[in-house]
Amino acid sequence: MSAPTAQVSQWLADFGAAVSRGNFGAATALFGDESYWRDLVSFTWNLKTAEGPPQIQAMLEATMPRAKPSNFAIQGEGSEANGVTEGWFTFETATGRGRGHLRLIGGKAWTLLTTLQELKGFEEKKRENRPKGVEHGVFKDRKSWLEARQDEERTLGFAKQPYVVVIGGGQAGIILGARLKKLGVPAIIVEKNARPGDSWRNRYKSLCLHDPVWYDHLPYMPFPDDWPVFSPKDKIGDWLESYTKLMELNYWPGTECKSARWDEAAQEWNVTAQHRGESVTLKPKHLVFATGMSAVPNLPSYPGMSAFKGTQVHSSNYRSGDEWRGKRAVVVGSNNSAHDICADLWEHGADVTMVQRSTTHVARSDSLMDLALGGLYSESAVKSGIDTATADLIFASLPYKALPPLQVPVYQQMKERDAEFYSRLEKAGFQLDFGDDGSGLFMKYLRRGSGYYIDVGASELVANGSVKLKNGAIERVTASGLAMQDGSELQADLIVWATGYGSMNGWVSQLIDQTTADKVGKCWGLGSGTSKDPGPWEGELRNMWKPTQVKNLWMQGGNLHQNRHYSLCLALQLKARLENIATPVYALAPVHHKS
Repeated sequence: MSAPTAQVSQWLADFGAAVSRGNFGAATALFGDESYWRDLVSFTWNLKTAEGPPQIQAMLEATMPRAKPSNFAIQGEGSEANGVTEGWFTFETATGRGRGHLRLIGGKAWTLLTTLQELKGFEEKKRENRPKGVEHGVFKDRKSWLEARQDEERTLGFAKQPYVVVIGGGQAGIILGARLKKLGVPAIIVEKNARPGDSWRNRYKSLCLHDPVWYDHLPYMPFPDDWPVFSPKDKIGDWLESYTKLMELNYWPGTECKSARWDEAAQEWNVTAQHRGESVTLKPKHLVFATGMSAVPNLPSYPGMSAFKGTQVHSSNYRSGDEWRGKRAVVVGSNNSAHDICADLWEHGADVTMVQRSTTHVARSDSLMDLALGGLYSESAVKSGIDTATADLIFASLPYKALPPLQVPVYQQMKERDAEFYSRLEKAGFQLDFGDDGSGLFMKYLRRGSGYYIDVGASELVANGSVKLKNGAIERVTASGLAMQDGSELQADLIVWATGYGSMNGWVSQLIDQTTADKVGKCWGLGSGTSKDPGPWEGELRNMWKPTQVKNLWMQGGNLHQNRHYSLCLALQLKARLENIATPVYALAPVHHKS
């Protein structure tokens, strides 16, 4: 047995013995002064990070007696690098089985991750336990697979009510739906678009995923080995549509949710939807908003907007530059969508100006893949034995509080590697940043979900002047364009407001009421106290994939990686409630911000 393996094994044995005796002081003493225990559902029925020994001991004392953990055992071999010893392990609780990751510094725990992987007695039917698909023998009135599937589609939502309704059938709703299906949780996904995947198809023509394929696999059905590194929007739309069918999801396309109300007496939601030309009321026990981070468009309100004689659209409604050849287009914004739309307009022969109102972080796609993602999500990572599930857990094993200092060197290296690129952008007048603390793109994404561009080509148009750049604040909209606060004017036939989106609880306000939206509070962000992420510190993303302050109301969203990984957390929480497993939530997060 190697020294790292022995060290991890001994720590797990000591920890398991201490918690089994109820000696939580001894268990806490196994952690260093700077230490973190991140639990995903297995002990807290929450997503919760305890930071430092006092918080760790409090979480141990509150959760361990009921969870009754056992069988902590190293999985594979431990390893050591740069003074950090680490290893994987498995464990059990009274209700489930889990997988975890441990990092030791000087023999004491620095980071501990515990994640629930399955519920005892309610495991996914897979591998040796997969369904047979047919009953051999002869039976009168036998139903084929197709007939049984058609019966389910015909009755669920009518003769039989779903346990869960998911509002939003984009990637978030579809992935969660697949998890729920595998766990046997009756669910209906409600989507206003005509087909699964339309939330991608209906965006601007040039849109592609900016994240690489290794980061974007869907659960149960990874992309083929020859899938392109960056997926075009229509290709990903078609994949989502096929996935929906193959996963046998109860998906209601062309269905608009009109309202939702909680029935306290019946302990269920009343969800009114317009489905196939009729008003249908669904009565689920749980309601999930999977409306995505790109939820309610942020459309600014400037004086004179109604007087503009040209066309103005929010970026969510922009489709193509086809009709703007030879016309003047102004794109307000300087993040991902703004850059993509500017490039699309330029490619179609428009005269394009980008209005940058605040600094933006730009990371070149190649550099981002090499420096930030390549270790976990790349072909070389796959060849080294890091599959998607392992990469996701490694990612999850680093607590949010510890991430910024680990990210700063990555983006410092990026700044040095791409110094000429950044110099050219700045000479063109583009206002760059690397985050308030230099921690770069991923922390900006977690903290505020905005303020960055992954460069796939549009930055060159800004640097060489092909796309004109205007910095500063807008005073008002005129009949012919924009009047800036510095006294200048921009003439436009088209104004695209690439001004982002509001918090996901905006949809709660629209479909339920403002009081409920305020009770849920702001979604996303960590409370870092940085720009657009007000404190206090939360430790986990606000309201995502975990219980909210509104009973039986949940939020599912994020990028494909987050939806893939955290959908299991949410699905297991819902399955446990369906099966009447006790789910005492530890440290339900308070609401500090309404939106």
